Amino acid sequence: MAIIGIIYAMFNGTMEQVNEALFEGASDAVTLVISLASVLVFWLGMMRVAEQAGILRGFAKLCRPVVRRLFPGIPDGHPAMGYILANFSANLFGLGNAATPMGIKAMEEMKKISKSDHASNSMITFLVINTSSLTLVPTTVIAIRMEYSSAAPTEIVASTILATFITSVSAITIDRIMQKSRQN
Repeated sequence: MAIIGIIYAMFNGTMEQVNEALFEGASDAVTLVISLASVLVFWLGMMRVAEQAGILRGFAKLCRPVVRRLFPGIPDGHPAMGYILANFSANLFGLGNAATPMGIKAMEEMKKISKSDHASNSMITFLVINTSSLTLVPTTVIAIRMEYSSAAPTEIVASTILATFITSVSAITIDRIMQKSRQN
């Protein structure tokens, strides 16, 4: 599409406007990346403080019964459970970039349990939950809204929580239905 637009601008005589838009867009992109990086660094720091203070361990203890039911194929005390809980914690606070390494480690640990070339039910469930947009505080979206001078950048939190609840419950329900059909 970009190439077609440039070719059209050359024939239409609007190449100067295209160049202007390209440089303006590049400048805006750099500004946005810098502002997003600062928010990401802030929240990663907050997660580190929460980890050091034991808040994440407390959150993990609180969530452990629910996560145990979601992943019955993972033995108690297995490292995969810790990585899953860390991934979910980071995702809940809108830190998808910070959640990714934990998600990869969780999948690697679940792969060790399955000892198969095929994805286990736990691996599929984990992927489904991550895909369902598990977020309570959308920090990246809030940062973008702040960067563009939104009057109320955090007003999307309530709708995000509602959307997370609906998508997560739907995803888990469909996953369980599909698991039953795979077993039959």
